[in-house]
Amino acid sequence: MGKAKKRSIVLGKHNQLSNISRTEAISIVVDRILKNESAAELITLFGLSAEELLEAGADYEHIKSLRGIL
Repeated sequence: MGKAKKRSIVLGKHNQLSNISRTEAISIVVDRILKNESAAELITLFGLSAEELLEAGADYEHIKSLRGIL
């Protein structure tokens, strides 16, 4: 794979996250938490707090399990 193709693929990955607002990120994280999927990258990227996730509808037990990330 050439350099230009690699660069465009990497830029495409990063552009997807830059177009997400904070409220959209919270809803995506809550959905991932409820489906038992990893959401650590979005939590750390946006600096989300436990209170924000609980207000958005996440379970207390799931938030407690993410204690190291939050």
